[in-house]
Amino acid sequence: MPIARIALDIPLPTLFDYTVGEGMEISVGQRVLVPFGKRQMVGVVMELIAESEMAAERIKPLTSVLQDSAPLSAELLGLLNFCADYYHHPIGPTVLSALPTRLRSDKPLTVRLPEWYGLSEAGSTPDPLVVPKRKVVQHRILDMLTQQSCSLDQIKRLSSTAGGQLKALLEAGYVVRCEPVRAAHSLVNAHTLTDEQQVAVQAVTRQKGFGCFLLHGITGSGKTEVYVHLMHHVLQQGAQVLLLVPEINLTPQLEHYFRSRFPDAELVSLHSGLGEGERMHNWLQAQSGAAQIILGTRLSVFAELPKLALIIVDEEHDSSFKQQDGLRYSARDVAIFRASQRGISIVLGSATPSLESYHNAQSGRYHLLKLSGRAQAAARLPSVRCLNINQTTMHHGISENLLREIAQRIARKEQSLLFINRRGYSPVLMCTSCGWLSGCKHCAGKLVLHLSDKRLRCHHCGYQIRVPHACPSCGNADLQAVGSGTQRIESVLQEHFPEARILRVDRDSTRNKRAWQTMREQIHANEVDVLVGTQMLAKGHDFPELTLVGVLNPDSALYSADFRASEKLFAQLAQVSGRAGRSAKAGEVIIQTAFPDHPLFRALREHDYETWAQTLLIEREMAGFPPFVFQVLLRAEGRQEGEVYAFLQRAHAEAKALAHTVEVYGVVAAAMPKRANHFRAQLLVQGDTRKILQTFVRAWRPSLDAIPAQRLRWSLDIDPMDF
Repeated sequence: MPIARIALDIPLPTLFDYTVGEGMEISVGQRVLVPFGKRQMVGVVMELIAESEMAAERIKPLTSVLQDSAPLSAELLGLLNFCADYYHHPIGPTVLSALPTRLRSDKPLTVRLPEWYGLSEAGSTPDPLVVPKRKVVQHRILDMLTQQSCSLDQIKRLSSTAGGQLKALLEAGYVVRCEPVRAAHSLVNAHTLTDEQQVAVQAVTRQKGFGCFLLHGITGSGKTEVYVHLMHHVLQQGAQVLLLVPEINLTPQLEHYFRSRFPDAELVSLHSGLGEGERMHNWLQAQSGAAQIILGTRLSVFAELPKLALIIVDEEHDSSFKQQDGLRYSARDVAIFRASQRGISIVLGSATPSLESYHNAQSGRYHLLKLSGRAQAAARLPSVRCLNINQTTMHHGISENLLREIAQRIARKEQSLLFINRRGYSPVLMCTSCGWLSGCKHCAGKLVLHLSDKRLRCHHCGYQIRVPHACPSCGNADLQAVGSGTQRIESVLQEHFPEARILRVDRDSTRNKRAWQTMREQIHANEVDVLVGTQMLAKGHDFPELTLVGVLNPDSALYSADFRASEKLFAQLAQVSGRAGRSAKAGEVIIQTAFPDHPLFRALREHDYETWAQTLLIEREMAGFPPFVFQVLLRAEGRQEGEVYAFLQRAHAEAKALAHTVEVYGVVAAAMPKRANHFRAQLLVQGDTRKILQTFVRAWRPSLDAIPAQRLRWSLDIDPMDF
């Protein structure tokens, strides 16, 4: 009997062998049900072989082959094998985590095939007694179907009641189910491209085979319009486009935008915010080739796409593309490998490219495409100025100068945005008598004051308590909120501008499902005067009436231990600055800082990413940091601090015994040494090339597996982003 080698969601770096019963039709990539211990588990067939190294009596038979979905393609399995090998993660969890939750279950799938509808002969002249004028939605459906046959999803977009009205038309015999007939692809509202945009589009469309393009365009330069024209080119060929975005919050507005530009194209979203059924449906649409535009966050890089012809990674510098647990992959890097594997183009777009991508473009590995001017002729880059907080009067984190500028915008019915990357009311509560601080008993961090619900919360482990009436240490009742968060800034603004419409946008205020969509509609309708927000507002949004951006408290990143801190800060401030002055109205950015002459702020004032990037690259090369070296970080955590350090010291000794071509650093505490009652430490190894580092890790890994660590969790992080 043939042997099937199965990937199971078991944290072991191996496949599991099972015999295939007579009469079972099975192929590589198929989902199967197998016995594992006392359980039945879903796995994926990775190989079919004639003989196994295991003794025949130890090999169990497959329980059943799940025929309710198409097998995974050899291309996708190759991609997942590459990820398991490169990121040194067990193959089973790598394969299974890439699938929608419903495909990991043994419950039968109820796959709803796309339904298409067209007009019957009677539908062209409906009886006015059956479809009177007051039934507006029914008339809109009939008008829509007069042009072409449409899918159920397209019809439902007409109205919330369109499903019920369609059913009535079916019963009346005016509409019939039919085979899908795609209309000729069309691009709505095609803009005339600038010269730089035209050059970018032509460079990508003329590329034969694999090509990686870095689209470096300033904020407001029309990168999205370049994406639209590239998509148009691909859709005309009947192929698929994958567009990766860093944040779930960006998907609804981008989905609406691309639907308006490509009304005839099938677009689906893939992200963790979808329900299981909806995500399953969208994934199957992509797998069947019916979905032409796939818009998603990092996990969608593993979507099954048989007609894939172009990948776009928007805001490619964003750290959200790096998964921080389980399979610690970079979706941007995996997307580049996938494009290379398939022999297609990939476009990395950003106003502030990561130094790795920029270095690759400078060295010729990537093709560099530039958009140096704003797409709207009337729009200009905002002026940026720094306010020295040591030379002005401050009102709970906001300077008098900034308050005056906000008042002027309110009088002119223009919008302002205050950016502070800390939610809550205050970062910490302090006793004025003994100096007690509101620390988290489970973490090395502090409890953040959330005044609206009178709670102290840890943003790392979720622990929370009520605000104490007196100091737990000395009993003093005078407890003071130190520092500012979004809630406190909102409160200060309400005191200064009682008539103004102030909106706070952070993870707390957008917790409800439709909250952010409602807020975005308010902003676009100019029903908001002042926005207070975190990095949720920094990326990808286009608010025409926003003319002032105030940046509060950015200085902490300037003296961070993270060597990427200044790179991240520049990108963040450039992104949030780009929200101002995107239409004909001039924009202004005011940065409150104690270091107004710092080179980073000077580069921001001059909108000079290139000089700043070159400065950082010189520093990185001198210090021996990426992109001039390659890194792997061994992380460990456990409840006993001694056990964590003993494991890492043993790992360090094993690494030193192997290391001839890599540099092994000492064991150090993590940036947050204690989190959720677990002590955390790490060990860094660097190599001059990926090949040297990978060769070392493959030799080191068996030694790590052999070190006793029953009460610890440890992981290898290839190309780490955070320390």
